[in-house]
Amino acid sequence: MTVFALSIAGSEASGGAGAQTDLKTFHQLGVFGATALTCIVSFDPANDWGHRFVPIDPSVIHDQIEAAVAVHGTPAALKIGMLGTPATIEAVSAALDDYDFPNVVLDPVLICKGQEPGAALDTDNALRDLVLPKATVTTPNLFETRTLAGVDDITTVDALADAAKRIHDQGVPIVIAKAGTLLGTGTALDVYYDGETLEILEVPAVGTERVSGAGCTLAAAITAEIAKGAPALDAARTAKDVVVSSIENRMRGNAPFDCVYQGHYGR
Repeated sequence: MTVFALSIAGSEASGGAGAQTDLKTFHQLGVFGATALTCIVSFDPANDWGHRFVPIDPSVIHDQIEAAVAVHGTPAALKIGMLGTPATIEAVSAALDDYDFPNVVLDPVLICKGQEPGAALDTDNALRDLVLPKATVTTPNLFETRTLAGVDDITTVDALADAAKRIHDQGVPIVIAKAGTLLGTGTALDVYYDGETLEILEVPAVGTERVSGAGCTLAAAITAEIAKGAPALDAARTAKDVVVSSIENRMRGNAPFDCVYQGHYGR
């Protein structure tokens, strides 16, 4: 029987990240996927490929989640990606309370680069307070790991492991802290920590240039594998391989970055 996973995430019009990437990853791993869109994001080719961001009304987010669950039942796993506003975060937090989803994978998209007051900091604080404590697994990138762990810098594997432990101590059962190629190890390196097991996850680095959607693919693959019943550590190992394949078989275009493509994994 095909299992069902739900993605609560933004639409990214190029197809290289966000909900589109989540659905492609779910499909490649044999999981039926549905989405509840939180926002619409499109690159602006006339403005250095910056992001144009349009939030979805919170009531519409609620309706999408309600419809997906009504049709397919409770998803075996849920992935949360881009939220973007405190109102959106409040709506998603309420849904987590209402539906008591069994496996919640949070890919925490933080947007505030400092401690300045304003909408970005308010959004990040809302995510930390309302959604992070309800996650089963979280997959922060290096910047997000530093922010959530409350540390100034992470330059070594030991420091990354310590930061993962700090996030776990905030109540998240499983932390997969992503460094990728940024620690200079010559590999794409992440740290897995669940309170007992600490494991360094390394795969060969596929170049050093930016490839859009790698983080989304990793979290979506973890979600799909957990939905199928895999333990989180095994899910993370598989997800690393999915990301390598998606980068090796990337979609090239006219932007100054390429996009992941999951369609060759397992062939």
